[in-house]
Amino acid sequence: MRTMRSVVADTLGEPSEVLHLQTRPIPEPGPGEVRIRMAAVPVHASDLHTIRGRYGFTPEFPTVPGIESVGVIDELGSGADGLTVGQRVITIGVTGTWQEYVVAEAEQVLPVPVGMSNSTAAQILANPLTAVILTGDELDVRPGEWLLQTAAGSTVGQSVIQLGAHFGFKTLNVVRRRSAVDDILALGGTAVICTEDEDVRERIADIAGRDGVSKAIDCVSGQLGADISRALAPHGELIVYGALSTHRQTDPDKLTIPIFARSLIYETKTVRGFWLFRWLTETPRDRMAATIDRTLQLADSDVLRVPEGQTIPVEKFGEAVYLAEAPAHGGKPLLVFE
Repeated sequence: MRTMRSVVADTLGEPSEVLHLQTRPIPEPGPGEVRIRMAAVPVHASDLHTIRGRYGFTPEFPTVPGIESVGVIDELGSGADGLTVGQRVITIGVTGTWQEYVVAEAEQVLPVPVGMSNSTAAQILANPLTAVILTGDELDVRPGEWLLQTAAGSTVGQSVIQLGAHFGFKTLNVVRRRSAVDDILALGGTAVICTEDEDVRERIADIAGRDGVSKAIDCVSGQLGADISRALAPHGELIVYGALSTHRQTDPDKLTIPIFARSLIYETKTVRGFWLFRWLTETPRDRMAATIDRTLQLADSDVLRVPEGQTIPVEKFGEAVYLAEAPAHGGKPLLVFE
């Protein structure tokens, strides 16, 4: 029996304590499926939240984490048409990617554009795709409009800045550290607010003027998310897509945003959520394919430049897990299996 290496969580808990490397049988593709030999798989903070039990779903344990990947098809099941052995592909909505081989339905894989690096391909269908959906399908940010965002230095944040520079909307970028300000401006951000030494609501009013900002995205939640909501213009809309302020919090009751009721009611604002996993499972197939194709084209044409990841051998997965949540950790940790 041929075997492969898999990173497995035996039970719910802190990733550094419950993850280990395990040898498992290599799976066989069934009808309409393909088997992919993994080339690079990212380690996201959301993968770690899943293991802690504080994400949007809790898998059955033992489980193999992972929600993105790039690899090479090495076997086709019967009826897996339109794909070939040796083709480089990315997976869409496939979980359990932290292992050497993954079986997926043929319709859950996409060919990688020629010339796109494994690093970019491995990361394109989480953070850059989220930025494209939020600025386009969800908020329809138009040229000349302001878009306010928190965690502007994150991968999603950087993608949003690049999209603004390309499509002509203005980005008002909130960061935690003064040292990040110059990088945001160099990337093309229109203006930056640093919470280390500036009042968010005052600075938004200073920068955006009397009309204010009507569209915002937030992946921090907590008090900052509340401040962003309160600072929006009447009829403003805030989409919350993460909760960075509570990374180590495992009590679901404490993952909160203390919304200011007067502002919400009397200025008739909207605060709503976005979760990419739900988008991938509920969006009509043709619309989803068009948005994913648009994201790939933007990356292929260098509009979206995904920071180069740090490749880490699967045997050192613990290092990748640490880097995924370390402050200023550099490029996204990518597990490789060579």
